[in-house]
Amino acid sequence: MKKKIVIVFIAMLVYRLSFAQHPLHHTMEDTITSEAGTFKMKPLQKGHYMHTGNDMTSHAYSKNLPMSRNGSGTGWNPDASPMYMWLKQTHKTDWMFHGNIFLRYTGTDIFNSGKKGSSKLSAPNWFMAMMNRRTGKSGLLNITAMLSLDRLTEGGNGYPLLFQSGETFNGKRLVDRQHPHDLFSALSIGYTQMLGKDIDIFGYIGYPGEPALGAPAFMHRVSSMNDPDAPLGHHWQDATHITFGVATVGLRYRNFKLEGSSFTGREPDEKRYDFDKSRFDSYSYRLSYNPSASWALQFSQGFIHAPEALEPGIDVTRTTASALFSNKIGHDKHVSASFIWGLNDKGKGHKEHSVLLEGNFRFGRNALFSRYEFVQKSAEELELEDELGHRAMNIHVVSAGYNRSLVQKWSTELTAGVKVTVNLPSRELTTIYGDHPVGFQVYLQIRPSLHQH
Repeated sequence: MKKKIVIVFIAMLVYRLSFAQHPLHHTMEDTITSEAGTFKMKPLQKGHYMHTGNDMTSHAYSKNLPMSRNGSGTGWNPDASPMYMWLKQTHKTDWMFHGNIFLRYTGTDIFNSGKKGSSKLSAPNWFMAMMNRRTGKSGLLNITAMLSLDRLTEGGNGYPLLFQSGETFNGKRLVDRQHPHDLFSALSIGYTQMLGKDIDIFGYIGYPGEPALGAPAFMHRVSSMNDPDAPLGHHWQDATHITFGVATVGLRYRNFKLEGSSFTGREPDEKRYDFDKSRFDSYSYRLSYNPSASWALQFSQGFIHAPEALEPGIDVTRTTASALFSNKIGHDKHVSASFIWGLNDKGKGHKEHSVLLEGNFRFGRNALFSRYEFVQKSAEELELEDELGHRAMNIHVVSAGYNRSLVQKWSTELTAGVKVTVNLPSRELTTIYGDHPVGFQVYLQIRPSLHQH
């Protein structure tokens, strides 16, 4: 299995390099107009240029929206979002390739202030291919595949991350660890029918896929692209991005979108190479609105049947709201930010909130990134009910980092980064975790270069 995975990855890379040498060039200032508004992009260097007219590279689920609005699943990003990808185009078909690899060392409590610190060399990663094909005058077909080699590069119990929780390994709850993602993280097909310039109807099926619930997953948000860690509120906000069995239908009217999904509530099991059973026992809805090119807003709610394997009788009502911002400043500066709120309601008074605020400021080859999180987690979630009883505790985490592009070649770039994290747990947790454990990590990152329109 490992050899097959490596062969597939090398084949994809060779295919990519075969057309990387022949980009279309454009050096004038580009203006992109969408239903949300108009914004300009000045190329920083030579690169691919987006076709116009019938050959225009469009959003995955609308011929009348720009591809920069693509999020994860059927979710929306701001139109002004920069895109780090490789693009290959024919008259009717667009091929888009994305990916991210972090080769890093991380320590979660470098001053040993508590009992839960850990350190590890790891390599979180994901690879994605997307095909858009125009069918007739009004149709659009999308096929998407996403893979992750996390199970190979991180092991079965993932990487250390204080206060993280969710999913299992060897039948035990993962605590202070971020679980690895499945090899097959997305295999989906979608079709959109344009009823007019302002109206689309679409359908989406994934095995696995992502239901209409939450903001775009963290690996698809520009605001978190330089941060190797998953958010602590991942299972409050966007953990359904890998769902084994999902069907979605939706309607877009101008810059509004209403969609609903039926999907499998159970989160992926710890066997990361297989396909889990589809149940279609849960459902969700999401309302999205992009008021301008710089903003993407959404509200959603999911009614999830028994998501955790160790809590088979507990259903969760998950409610989320988010505001994503992206804007270019001057010649070579870009700022992206996200505000996300998520609430897990397990009934019987068990309501736990999470708040995330993250940002990424790119200037030339440099970037500054930061994240603030507030999460309420129960003693059971952290496996501390014997010590602390049944209660929910507040956790605050602040992190900041710096990233610099070192090498750019073949539309791919190598960057280096550093990140510092300060954890601020509630008083009940300090005897176990310490007053304010400090984390540190350093990494190399491999990803596609910024795509030039």
